[in-house]
Amino acid sequence: MPVTLEALDLAALLCSRVCHDLISPVGAVVNGLEVLEEDKDEEMKTFALDLIKKSAQQASARLQFCRLAFGAAGSAGAAIDLGDAQGVARGFLEDGKTRLEWNLPRELLPKNRVKLLLNLLMLAGQTIPRGGTLTIDPVGTGQAMGFRIVAAGPQARVPQTVPALVSGEPGAHAVDSHAIQPFYTGLLARSCGLTVTLEPEGERVVVTAQAT
Repeated sequence: MPVTLEALDLAALLCSRVCHDLISPVGAVVNGLEVLEEDKDEEMKTFALDLIKKSAQQASARLQFCRLAFGAAGSAGAAIDLGDAQGVARGFLEDGKTRLEWNLPRELLPKNRVKLLLNLLMLAGQTIPRGGTLTIDPVGTGQAMGFRIVAAGPQARVPQTVPALVSGEPGAHAVDSHAIQPFYTGLLARSCGLTVTLEPEGERVVVTAQAT
């Protein structure tokens, strides 16, 4: 039987995860403002303004992503446009090291399926620590659509504790704020009637969510 969490514990751990994702860019904004206030050097002020701009954009992108990936994103039973999911995924995942190839059709899918997709992309991104390409394709069509993500990059690997956390197996790594995201991904998958697998294939990892 899968491990379960009390609703209050799940909510608290997800909130901790969101805060963890926002601490770095928000802290950088604060540091930049301190430089503007204390440093009279024009070059340093230009550097601080650039830091504030980039960090604020990063914080905004992470908030928009987390709103869809973890939040309510509409009323119960709401559908979400895959085009909106693509936009927040690019803002969150793409940088100088990682590129996203999005091969999904633009259509409305049930809220939990889109939340699952975004969480799968987070998992896939963690398998290529040095960057690379994330290629996302549909498995099936319509409202029952599943997903296949190929994460390709140097030293691609499946983090040791992730498969057990996704499956919710007893004896899995303790479900703390660091482990809650893969655990939550498994909860979403089971709510959609899908099974998630992570398979290493040389310098790539294939993450699949599909009916079994």
